[in-house]
Amino acid sequence: MFERVLTISGKPGLYRLVSSGRNMFVVEAVDASHKRMPVYNSDKVVMLDDIAIYTDTEEVPLRNVFKAIYDKEQAVIPFDLKMATPEELVEYFEGIMPDYDRERVYLTHIKKIYAWYNILVANGVVDFVVEEEAAEEEVAE
Repeated sequence: MFERVLTISGKPGLYRLVSSGRNMFVVEAVDASHKRMPVYNSDKVVMLDDIAIYTDTEEVPLRNVFKAIYDKEQAVIPFDLKMATPEELVEYFEGIMPDYDRERVYLTHIKKIYAWYNILVANGVVDFVVEEEAAEEEVAE
């Protein structure tokens, strides 16, 4: 299901792709409202699978960052994003991704990652492992 999750510029939250047409998509909010709406070609839409985080050596897919947070917490992040200080947010992120590129990954990016992760986990979207990796793990066992 993670493959169909996207973000829309100018609209808060995350959305799930329901269907696509010639000039538009139909999306559904990932949150509890499950509100459906059309998204047109003029809207900037980005699939979460297409987002990566810069590190000192490579770009790490957002899916892997979410998996690292999930492996550490197994639940929603245990602090209030609005009340946390920037130092706390960065320190927590350093614990997950110690080699992230501090010049290209800003505090706003870190806040979005936490907010998106919380939305996904709160709504049961926790399949952060790529199918190819899951198949390889099954074969190895």
